[in-house]
Amino acid sequence: MPAPVYRRVLLKLSGEALMGEQSYGIDPAVATQIAADIGEIQALGVETAVVIGGGNIFRGVAARARGMDRATGDYMGMLATVINALALQDALEHQNILTRVVTAIEMREVAEPFIRRRAIRHLEKGRVVVFAAGTGNPYFTTDTAAALRAMEMKAEVILKATKVDGIYSADPVFHPDATKYDHISYLQVLDQGLKVMDATAISLCMDNDLPIVVFNLRTPGNLKRAIMGEPIGSTVSAE
Repeated sequence: MPAPVYRRVLLKLSGEALMGEQSYGIDPAVATQIAADIGEIQALGVETAVVIGGGNIFRGVAARARGMDRATGDYMGMLATVINALALQDALEHQNILTRVVTAIEMREVAEPFIRRRAIRHLEKGRVVVFAAGTGNPYFTTDTAAALRAMEMKAEVILKATKVDGIYSADPVFHPDATKYDHISYLQVLDQGLKVMDATAISLCMDNDLPIVVFNLRTPGNLKRAIMGEPIGSTVSAE
C-alpha cells in the first residue's frame, strides 16, 4: 500500500457535522462514523488533531443578532464546542482510539488545558487530540482556531470537512450551475468572498503557506482518500 501523503493533519469539523439529519444536537451514529474514518487514518500512522465547532448547539453570532452581547455569546459557543469534543472523544474511545480533549478555557475536571508541547507529545504518541473552546477568545471563529492550532502543531494540511464535495463559485444547493474548483488560491478565495473558512483563517494559512483540502465528510472513506492524496474535493494553496 502506498504511504500517506500527509503524516500530521488537522481535521476541522463543524458542529453541524455531528447533527446528521437532525435539526439540533448530536447524532451518535454520525459521531461513530466520523470516529471510524479517523480510526482508518490513525491505522496508517497519521497523527490526527481535530478542531470542532459548536453550531449544532449554540452560535454566538446568531445570539448577537437577537440582542445578546457578542462576547457572552461567543463564550457560550466555546462551551458548546467542549460538549461536542467530549461526544467525539467518547465515539473514538469506543473504537479503541486513544484520545485527549484539550481546551483553550481551563476546565480540568473534563479536559486538559491547552499546552502546546504537551499536545504535540500526545500526537507523537499516536493519540488523537481534539481541540475545544476555539482560541479561548471571543470574536474569533473555530475556523481561525483550526488555522492557529494547525500552525502550532506543525500540521501539514488542514482537512476541512463539509457536506458538499468541494468549493463552488456559489452554493450548489441553490445554484445547480455553480462551478466547482478543483484548485483555488488563497487570494481567489478572499477576493471572491467564498465561504470556505473565514477571512482571518484564510489569511493565516496564506501567510504560513498551509494548504487546505475541502471535502465531503458524508462519503465514507473520503478522509482516507484525502490523506492518500487522491483528487477529491478542492485544494486551497498559494498556486
